[in-house]
Amino acid sequence: MTAQIIPSRTAAETALTEAFASAKAGLPGNRAVARMRDEAFAAFARAGLPHRRIESWHYTDLRALMREALPIAPHPTPQALDALRKEIAGLPAQSLVIVDGVFAPELSGALPAGVKVTSLGAALGRPQVTESLAAVWADAEDAIVDLNAALMQDGVVIEIAPGTKIAEPIHLVYATVAAKPSARFSRSLVRIGAGASVRLNEMSFGQGGRTGQTNNAVILEVGDEAEVGHTLALTDTQPGSVRLETFMVKLGARAKFDSFALITGGGLVRRQIFKLFDGPDANGMLRGVCLLRGREHADTTLFVRHAATGCQGRQTFRYILDEESTGVFQGKIIVARGAQKTDGKMLAKALLLSDQATMNSRPELEIFADDVLCGHGATCGGLNADQLFYLRTRGLTHSEAESLLLEAFANELVDDIGHEGLVKAYRAEVAAWLAARVAP
Repeated sequence: MTAQIIPSRTAAETALTEAFASAKAGLPGNRAVARMRDEAFAAFARAGLPHRRIESWHYTDLRALMREALPIAPHPTPQALDALRKEIAGLPAQSLVIVDGVFAPELSGALPAGVKVTSLGAALGRPQVTESLAAVWADAEDAIVDLNAALMQDGVVIEIAPGTKIAEPIHLVYATVAAKPSARFSRSLVRIGAGASVRLNEMSFGQGGRTGQTNNAVILEVGDEAEVGHTLALTDTQPGSVRLETFMVKLGARAKFDSFALITGGGLVRRQIFKLFDGPDANGMLRGVCLLRGREHADTTLFVRHAATGCQGRQTFRYILDEESTGVFQGKIIVARGAQKTDGKMLAKALLLSDQATMNSRPELEIFADDVLCGHGATCGGLNADQLFYLRTRGLTHSEAESLLLEAFANELVDDIGHEGLVKAYRAEVAAWLAARVAP
C-alpha cells in the first residue's frame, strides 16, 4: 500500500473522496470486501493522486494533469442496454461486454465449453476469487491501483478449465451508455488452468467507450504449461479523456505468454504492467506500439519480477511521436536472489517526427542473482534520410515514403501477434492513424 503523505487536497481528490463516501454502500461485495475497499481507499487518501515526486509517475504528473474527477457512471438501465444492443450487433463472436463498468451478460456472446464467466459482483462472495482480485503477489504499491480496488463497480471473472483449447479470441469490450461525461471503474480476473490455451483481446466500442475517465484493472493468473495470447487496443481515445489501465499477470511453470498493445488517440493514457514469473522455465513477452500526435500523452510503465529459475522475458516497445506529443516508457526488471538462469531483455525505440515532440525513456535492471543474462536499451531519433531518399528515387512522394517507413516500423511488432484476424484489425488501426496524420 502507498503511504506517502501529501500536503493538501486538489479538487479532483476531494471529489473522489466524496464519490467513495456516497457510492460505497451500493458497491458489490460482503463485509470482508467492504473492509478491503475501505483499506484501499484509505491508502489512496494518504497518498493522493500520483505526482512527479513519485519515481514511477515522474513523467506523468496525474495530480497536475487531472483537474477534475467526473462522477461515477450510474448503473445502466435496461432501456439503455436495449438501445446499445442494436449498435453492437457487429461485434465479434465470444465478446464479453462491460458497460459503464458493469458486466452486461445480456449483450455478451456464448463461450465454448470449459469456460466459466461470472460478473465480479457475483464472484466476490467466493474467498478464493476475492484473494485473487487483491493480487498481493503483484506488489503494486500504487495509488491508482488502490483507487480501482476501492471503487470497482463490476467486471468479469473468466475461469478456463485445465487443458481447454480455445482457437478464437475472447473479446473483452468496454462500452458506455452514460448521457454525461463520467468515470468508470472495473476490475476483471482471468484464471487459466494448467495446460489450457486461450487468446484475450481488449477493445473499446464506439466514441462513448473512449471518453470520460476510465480506471480499469485486469488480472491474469496463468497456470503451469498454459499458453496465453493477449492484445489490447487503446485507440481513438478522445481529447480530454483520461484512461488509466493496470494489467497484472502471474506466470506458472513453463507457461507461455505473449501480450501486445496499440495506443493511439487524444487525451491522457497511462498503462502500467506488473508481471511476475512465479514458476520455473516460463516465457513471457510484452510488446506495444504508441502512435501520438497533437498534444497527446501516453505512458507505458513496466514492473517485471523474476522470482523463479530459467525464465525468459522480452519487453519491446515502439513509439511514433509527431507535433507536440509526449511519450513515456519506463521499464524495470527485478531478478530475485534465487532466480538463476534468468534471461531478460528490454528495448524501447522512438521515432520523433517533430522538434516539439518529447520522448522520456527510463529502463532499469535490479539484479540479485549471479547467473543471469539481462540487458536493456533505448533509442530515439528521426527517420533514416537515406531510406527516404531511396524511396523518393523510386517515384514516391515525401509523404508516401514517410508513411511507408512508419508503417513498417509499427507493423513489425503487429505482425507477431500470431492471429490472422487480429493482425488484420491492428494493421488497419495503424493505417488509419497514418492516413489521418497526412490528411489535409
